Amino acid sequence: MLEKDIKISTSKVNDPQEPTVGSTFDYDIPENLEEALNVQKEKGGLLGQVLVSLGYATEEAISRALTAQYGFPYLPLLGYEIDQEIAKMVPENVAKQYGLIAVDRIGNILTVAMSNPLNSQAIEDIEMITHLKVQAFVSTTTDVAEAIKRCYKT
Repeated sequence: MLEKDIKISTSKVNDPQEPTVGSTFDYDIPENLEEALNVQKEKGGLLGQVLVSLGYATEEAISRALTAQYGFPYLPLLGYEIDQEIAKMVPENVAKQYGLIAVDRIGNILTVAMSNPLNSQAIEDIEMITHLKVQAFVSTTTDVAEAIKRCYKT
């Protein structure tokens, strides 16, 4: 899972060397964390998606938290020109299943924008399908879904 690995502090004092989801947002995550965790436990899903659905965070804030915490580059896809031939190197069903889109290829490296760049299974599957090394960027779930619609015309 994406957010299970993100450190979330429920205290007001954080180690400045270790960014947390709470310290990355402009929202008061610690006060709302218990509610979000209860919803996640009841309905499932990724913690970031639950925080977004409850209105405690934006998709962009979740993506930026992943960037700050794990160093994945952030790639907003709105208005980004994606070559359909590159995108279609990954079958549409796989792109939808993992919430990702191939956006560029240089040599044997395929750049993929994904809403969950910590999903190692997705990266392994894409590498197996394409026979290329995957470089993961983080994008919002909405940006990826819209890019999939544009590139696969669904």
